Amino acid sequence: MGEVFHTFIMRLREFIKDYFIGFLDYETEKVMVVKNRTLGIIYRSVQFLVITYFIWYVFISEKAYQESETRPESSVYTVMTGTAVHGDDVLDTVAYVRPSEGGDVISAILRREVTYDQRQGTCAEHFKVPRANCTTDSDCVRGEVDFKGHGRRTGRCVQYYNHTFQTCEVETWCPVEGYAVVREQPLVEAIDFTVLIRNSIHFPKFKVLRGNLKDRRDMKKYLSKCHYDEETDPYCPKFRLGYIANKARENFTELCKTGGVIGVFINWKCNLDLDPSHCKPTYSFRRLDLRKDQDSSGYYYRFAKYYSENGVNSRTLIKAYGIRLDVIVHGHAGKFSPLPTIISTVTALTSVGICTIICDWIMLTFIDKNEVYSDRKFDEVINEPTVPIPTELSYINSFGSVHSDLSDGVPL
Repeated sequence: MGEVFHTFIMRLREFIKDYFIGFLDYETEKVMVVKNRTLGIIYRSVQFLVITYFIWYVFISEKAYQESETRPESSVYTVMTGTAVHGDDVLDTVAYVRPSEGGDVISAILRREVTYDQRQGTCAEHFKVPRANCTTDSDCVRGEVDFKGHGRRTGRCVQYYNHTFQTCEVETWCPVEGYAVVREQPLVEAIDFTVLIRNSIHFPKFKVLRGNLKDRRDMKKYLSKCHYDEETDPYCPKFRLGYIANKARENFTELCKTGGVIGVFINWKCNLDLDPSHCKPTYSFRRLDLRKDQDSSGYYYRFAKYYSENGVNSRTLIKAYGIRLDVIVHGHAGKFSPLPTIISTVTALTSVGICTIICDWIMLTFIDKNEVYSDRKFDEVINEPTVPIPTELSYINSFGSVHSDLSDGVPL
């Protein structure tokens, strides 16, 4: 047992000694030219792919020679205009636009469900509310509040308005919305409403301030007539609601029924090495709310108009379905800088070395079956040579070496 332990210790010492001595060894590259057409094609092909990647994608497409900024400062101001006739009423922006002061979020009411003349009192709960249907007073717990219902239960079971069945009585605004609601026709004229989106963006790193609206002497006249067009009028940020819905691939008639949230994406991609006039925005539109869950899809909200009649407080409850526009601004600016140029160039030159590693692996793994290449590639020099040694530049031909006879036993 002691002899085995002693042998183990001696081998461990030899291993540690060889490791530390080898750690201080110096390694240098040895140039070896292998005259193998298959290996040469692989080598040049990998070189071509690496160089193409860096020239086309890194430098041309991604502009890696530029210093960039991706978090600009931005402000958005929106104004919606349009007039519509709905029944006997003429509706303007005050009636259908929320909020009236504009901002990066603006909405227009497309359809309303109205419950008129509600007053505080007691009335029958809507029959679709859970556990609202009853046959006796004992089915209704006094003081109970169902958060899916309309109010606090009185403990009485009463007739459901002019129907034959009964529901629990509640203290609330009566009559309840589900029973007395009046559904109005959609505001189809809203397809021609227009929204003006003014956006200014600032890149503080480069001290560049740009806007999506060009200064003109006849600005008012210009804005009253123009509509956005990517080719002919890119500096008129005035959009029809129908145009926005179409670009978002939505049916405007369906939006009038359920409402919806559409994102207006303003994208600034500025190459500041060019003239500032090239720094202009592009617009894209996409539906943001989920449509798979029909119960929660669309966009709607409630508000009320309160008034007093004969000393009694009353209200008109309005459930409004509309189209909401969320303006989202993205910005990216780049300008030439020596530092990223040097870093990208060094990275590109270093990456070319991958070609040699790949081809060495192929040569030593699949081609060098008799270890002729590995014998010529790896040399160990312990002391300084006392006799001349061959040059480090050697040639190996797959059909025979021009300097030494390696043609035998090197099948490729």
